[in-house]
Amino acid sequence: MANDLAAWFERLSKSQALDVTSLLRLIALAKEHLANQPTLLDLPAPITICGDIHGQFSDLLTLMTLDIGQRILFLGDFVDRGSHSVETISFLLVRMIRFPESTFLIRGNHESRQTTSVYGFQTECDKKYNGDTRVYKAFMDVFDYLPLGALVNNQLLAIHGGLSPAIHYLDQIRMINRVMEIPSDGPFADLVWSDPEPKANGFHLSPRGAGYMFGGDIVEKFLYLNNLQHISRAHQLCMEGYQVLFRDTFSTIWSAPNYCYR
Repeated sequence: MANDLAAWFERLSKSQALDVTSLLRLIALAKEHLANQPTLLDLPAPITICGDIHGQFSDLLTLMTLDIGQRILFLGDFVDRGSHSVETISFLLVRMIRFPESTFLIRGNHESRQTTSVYGFQTECDKKYNGDTRVYKAFMDVFDYLPLGALVNNQLLAIHGGLSPAIHYLDQIRMINRVMEIPSDGPFADLVWSDPEPKANGFHLSPRGAGYMFGGDIVEKFLYLNNLQHISRAHQLCMEGYQVLFRDTFSTIWSAPNYCYR
């Protein structure tokens, strides 16, 4: 297996997609790996946290050349919108299996059937693999096993989207049954869909149609109840690559600088 992983890694590093047999085998290995991980990862520091990639494979390869440390946590939204989503998620899965102690992936709202059927990933899979429906189905199956968050050094919570009115404690995240399509509402959906609102307090329904908007008071209370110092998330475009809110207790990270040619 090690030789196959090395060969796949080299091929993908040259921006070459895997053949269908290799890809399906890779996805099966990734599913087995993820099935053994908890819903909330427990990771030591130091670690680099990366936000949305959205199929910007050239941005991902550039990121890998930077001095960002050996251990990396990716906060989801690997696919959709960008035209190289297949290569992006394939590369990340190979890296996760080949370097399991240094590469960690959690789920974003785009790692779902509902979004990928609309925003490009399903079409890309069909086009690149000549309509072989096994590829898209296999990706959707493995997405169901992605963890929903990570606790870093018992001080920082990393999630894709945001907080939920139904989640007060970290143990409630740990108890979520994640092996399913992302629901349209509820705590699971909130973790991948919600957004901060700097000018508001409390929770308010999100204009996205899923999740909530939440204010600094919600962040402050959650940090206090769980003895945390910071929450890091992705999910929103930041032109400078990151944004810090709520007196340095909450940050948004974006890792696709060439997103949609912006």
